Amino acid sequence: MKITFLGAAKTVTGSNFLVEAAGKKFLVDCGMYQGKITQDFENSDPFLFDIEDIDFMILTHAHIDHAGRIPKLCNEGYHNPIYAHKATCDLCEIMLPDSGHIQEVEIQWQNKKRKREGKEDLPPLYTAEEAYKCLQYFVPIQYDEIFEIDENISIRLNDAGHMLGSSIVEIWTKEDGKTVKAVFTGDLGNNDLPLLDSPTMIESADYLIMESTYGNRLHIRNDEKAKLFLDIVSETLDNGGTVVIPSFAVGRTQEILYEIDKLKDELGQDEAFAKKYQTLMNSPVYVDSPLAISATEIFQKNLDLFEEEIQEKIKSGDNPLDFPGLRFTRTADESKELNEMNEPCIILSASGMCEVGRIKHHLKHNLWNPRNTILFVGYQAPGTLGRAIVEGAKKVKIFGEEIAVNARIEYIEGYSGHADQEWLLNFVYSFIQKPKHIFLVHGEFEGQEVLKQKIEKETGIPVTIPSFGESYQLSETPELQEREERVVNYDKVFQRLDVLEQIEKLKDKIEQVEDVVKEDMNTNDIDIKNLNERIKEIQKQIEKMM
Repeated sequence: MKITFLGAAKTVTGSNFLVEAAGKKFLVDCGMYQGKITQDFENSDPFLFDIEDIDFMILTHAHIDHAGRIPKLCNEGYHNPIYAHKATCDLCEIMLPDSGHIQEVEIQWQNKKRKREGKEDLPPLYTAEEAYKCLQYFVPIQYDEIFEIDENISIRLNDAGHMLGSSIVEIWTKEDGKTVKAVFTGDLGNNDLPLLDSPTMIESADYLIMESTYGNRLHIRNDEKAKLFLDIVSETLDNGGTVVIPSFAVGRTQEILYEIDKLKDELGQDEAFAKKYQTLMNSPVYVDSPLAISATEIFQKNLDLFEEEIQEKIKSGDNPLDFPGLRFTRTADESKELNEMNEPCIILSASGMCEVGRIKHHLKHNLWNPRNTILFVGYQAPGTLGRAIVEGAKKVKIFGEEIAVNARIEYIEGYSGHADQEWLLNFVYSFIQKPKHIFLVHGEFEGQEVLKQKIEKETGIPVTIPSFGESYQLSETPELQEREERVVNYDKVFQRLDVLEQIEKLKDKIEQVEDVVKEDMNTNDIDIKNLNERIKEIQKQIEKMM
C-alpha cells in the first residue's frame, strides 16, 4: 500500500489522499482549501494525479474542506463511485450545490474587479448545477458493515462523532498473500458533543492516518461550556446588545440549538440561573442560513444517529432542535432586516470562519458596537477573518471597508466538533492491536509536533508528519518515496506562508503600539525614549533581512 498526501498536510484544510493498493488507485476525500493557504494552493489548480486512473473514492464526511472539490473532479472526467455514509450523501445534496452557488457569487465579484483592470473574466470553480450533477456518483453505505469493493479491497465506515454521517474509515487490502489494514480517522468528534454519539473506538490497525486539529489544546468540559454560554449571552442581552454566532451550518448550528433548548431542563437550579434563562427565552434566536435550515431538516430525518436519550426525547414530542423564539430567515431580504432591528437577539449565521456568506454582513453591522458580542464556537483556520478577530485584531476589512472591533469577543472552544489532545490520545490508546505507524494530518504544524512527541513518548509508536506531495510505501518502517518535481517547491510555499503570518502578527502589534502612543499623550518621557530605541533596533534588524 502506498499513500500520497495531497492535502491537509501540515495544514487543516484541503483533505485529499491518494491510495494505491491491490492494483487499484483511490482517493480518500477531495476537499477545498480555506483561509490564507488559498493564496498559494488554489482550489482551481490541476489535480496531482491522472483522474482516469482513479477507480473509486471514499468520503469521510460532508464538510467542504473534505468534499468541496468533488464537483471539480467530476467536471474533469471522474465518473466512478463515491462511497460515503447515507447521511453524508444526504448532506452533500445541499452542501455541494450551496458551495457551487458561492463559487458563482464570488467569481462575479472578482470579475467586476478584473474588468476594471482590463482582464478577462474567470469561470467559477464549479456551478451549483455542476455540483448537482456529481451527486449521481454517490453510493450510500451504513455504519458497521464491511463493504467489499472487490475481492482484494474491503472498507468499513464507523461513526466518527464529528458531524452527522462523519466516518472513520477502515480499509483492508490484500496483496502478495498479505492483508494490510489502514485506518483514516477523517475528523474525530469532540467526546462532549451534545447530539451525536462519541467516536467509535477501533480495535486494530497496521497504519493510522489521524487528524490533529487540536493536537496541543484541551477543550473545556460540557457542563462548563453550557454555563459559560448562558452567562455570555444573558449579559449581552441584558445590555441591549446582539449576540452574533458565526456557526458552521452543519453540526455546530444544530448543537447550539440543542444546547439552548437543553438549558430549560436546568431552570430550577437557583434564582440567578432562572433569571439568566428567562432573559435567553425572552429573546428571539435567528438561524440566518438557508443551508443551516436545510441541514436541520436532514438532522431530523436521521434521528437514528443521535444518542438514545435524544431519540427518546424527540419521540416524546420534545424536539430539541425546535423551541419558542426560534426563527428562520430564508431570504436575503429577511437577513438584511436583522441588521435594521434594535431589539436584543441572537443570530446564528454561516460561515463559521467568517469567510463567505451572510455572516460577513452581520459582522459589518455589529463588530463596531461595544454592546454586542461575537461568540465563536468552532475552529478558525489561519488567515481567515474569524481567526483575525479571535486573535485580537483591532480593525478588520469587510467588503473593502475598515471596521473597528469594539464588540466583546468570546470563544467557547468546547463547542468544537474536533477531539482535543486528550481524546486524540485516548483514540490511540484504545487500539487493542496498536498501529505500527501513525501519520498526523489535518492540523497546524506546531500542534502536530506537540502531539507527535506525546504519542511517541507515551505509546512508543513512531509518528510522521507528512509534507504536501510526499508518498509513503507502507512497510514495517514506511519508506518516503521521491516526490514529484511539481510539488517539491510546496515546502517553500509553507515556509513563506509562515513568514507572512508572522509579519501580519507583527503589523498588528505595531498598530497596537501606535494606538497607545496616540491615545496616551501623558506617557512618561523615559518610556517613550525606551520605546523609541527599541523600535529603532527592530528597524535595523528588519533592514538586515533585506
